[in-house]
Amino acid sequence: MLSQQGVRRGRVALLNGCVGPVIAPGIDAAAIRVLTRHGVEVVAAEEGCCGALVHHMGRRDEALAAARRRIDAWTAEIEGAGLDAILVTASGCGTTIKDYGFMLRTDRAYADKAAAVSRLAVDISEYLERLKLVPARGTAGLLVAYHSACSLQHGQKIGRAPKDLLSKIGFVVKDVPEGHLCCGSAGTYNMLEPELARRLRERKVGNIEKLKPDVIAAGNVGCMTQIAAGTAIPVVHTVELIDWATGGPAPAALTGTRASAPAGETVAAGL
Repeated sequence: MLSQQGVRRGRVALLNGCVGPVIAPGIDAAAIRVLTRHGVEVVAAEEGCCGALVHHMGRRDEALAAARRRIDAWTAEIEGAGLDAILVTASGCGTTIKDYGFMLRTDRAYADKAAAVSRLAVDISEYLERLKLVPARGTAGLLVAYHSACSLQHGQKIGRAPKDLLSKIGFVVKDVPEGHLCCGSAGTYNMLEPELARRLRERKVGNIEKLKPDVIAAGNVGCMTQIAAGTAIPVVHTVELIDWATGGPAPAALTGTRASAPAGETVAAGL
């Protein structure tokens, strides 16, 4: 696979998770377009849960079984044609996958393979930072409120990469006040503690709306769904904006239908 400049830049696996493809399939589609447009070959190993959701609930055996299935699939690719990275677009999943090496450190059959997978696992924003992205259209100074998911900023210690990527390709990016606070999604927290999650969402949305943004960007589908349920401002994944700016279609949320919203909910883009 060659980039627009005729350079092959890598071969990566993209996590096909369990929630994202159902709630917001446009996210991974956008990631694949950006990567292939810039010369990166994308492969998809076995689909299914990475173990993060059951891990959140303390169901250790189920989480480790899911992790082993993912490790087996990725190891087959590593030992086959090879992988430069394992990319994740849902930061909650990414935080767990980066922890596989620790989770399976006492498993003699999987410890080494788990550590190898964890070393290769990166958030999509980390990998895109390595590429020279080629803007294909002006973004007309679109104002983006960037919500930094807890699993990204606290779990993976990634703060600047997503915002820098958006700024470099022409978006005006604003930090959300009290950006260190949770939106209330937090894996399964919004299902287990709906009232507290609602209060957190109201606080988050209130801070976002103070910025009067055109669009809200986040790097985790759980956060996107949670925030979208509390505001009419369109909510998109960071990679959807990057795809759009580098030649892809406009994100669904900006064309009047929110692919990231809960089932049955549609909101006008308002741009």
